Amino acid sequence: MKVSPSIKAFEAGPQATSGVSVPARRPSALAKTLRKWRGFLLAVILPTLLAAVYFYGIAAGQYVSEARFLVRGSSSGGSSMGALGAALGGAGFKPVSEEAMAVRDYVNSEDAVREVRKSVNLVEIWRRPEADHLARLWVPNPSIEMLTRYYRMMVTSEFDTESSTVTLHIRSFRPEDSQAVAEALLRASENLVNGLSERQRGNTMQDAQREVEIAERRVASAMEALTTFRQEGRALDPTSEATANMTTVTQMEAALAQARAELREKSGFMRTDNPQVAVVRNRISALEGQIANERQRLTHGTQAAPTQLAGYERLMLEREFADKQLASAVGSLESARIDVARQQLYLARITQPQLAETALYPKAAYAVGSIFAVLCVVYGIASLIFAGFREHAA
Repeated sequence: MKVSPSIKAFEAGPQATSGVSVPARRPSALAKTLRKWRGFLLAVILPTLLAAVYFYGIAAGQYVSEARFLVRGSSSGGSSMGALGAALGGAGFKPVSEEAMAVRDYVNSEDAVREVRKSVNLVEIWRRPEADHLARLWVPNPSIEMLTRYYRMMVTSEFDTESSTVTLHIRSFRPEDSQAVAEALLRASENLVNGLSERQRGNTMQDAQREVEIAERRVASAMEALTTFRQEGRALDPTSEATANMTTVTQMEAALAQARAELREKSGFMRTDNPQVAVVRNRISALEGQIANERQRLTHGTQAAPTQLAGYERLMLEREFADKQLASAVGSLESARIDVARQQLYLARITQPQLAETALYPKAAYAVGSIFAVLCVVYGIASLIFAGFREHAA
């Protein structure tokens, strides 16, 4: 069946009937650009804009209170400590790095949180009404572990190895809150340093006192052993008595030798029954008997005196050593008392916590710029990876 020209013209549409050709619609340059960069816009620009809205329009200001201190202790030498040491400590004191680092660690610990909570309501401070929901402490009744984690975000401490100073930075949503937390932390740190000083001095005195007690027990034991020996041997000083006995025996032996010489002399011109000869003989017999008795008493017949003297000298030597140990321990105790009087640790405040006038956090420009830079780097790396996948697939 033939189609009439009018029907063909109607099917061709108004363009054919009018005789005017209309070109097809093309997407605009803006649409092409948006379609080309839609990944970058969604992955980089949109999150950056959201971050800018939060930091510039929603985030609450955080005020910082700063405090600086160092821990000082007694100095055994007279070396120069510099202008700062001379101004803060005077003669005889110097910064103590080990204790300062211990205080720095204490500030970051859970114990510090517990101590500060005794005087400052940390939960209330970090849940102020003006605080935004992202930066505030989320839980109204947090556990000590959760509070410590948030505390470590809002409280930072730095240790300078050159000057041995510790710097505290405390953030909160009100200037007076930051100052109150900083002051409470300084008081807690001072209590810690005082406790360290007391324990150090107490340990020094305890060690010295323990040595004195040990020496006193040794002296008492030596004295008791000597007393027992004297009671059993019935002699106060066996050495002196033995010396006296030996002197007596020596004198009697000299008298015996003289009597024997006299007997030989008289026997040369006198008869044996002469009374003078008999007297000399009797004196010789008496001297010999006395000498034998003295020797018997000295030795008790079985070398008892030498054994007794050896035991006595051993006890006397023990007592002498005990006395010397006691004298040394007492001297050490006196030296310890002098050292303890000089041993002192204290926390010297360099700067006091001040009331902030301007909120230093959040640093909006830095935060937004950092987010933009990081997202750009991530987007660039991801684009390279996807391009490699497409090329490999092709």
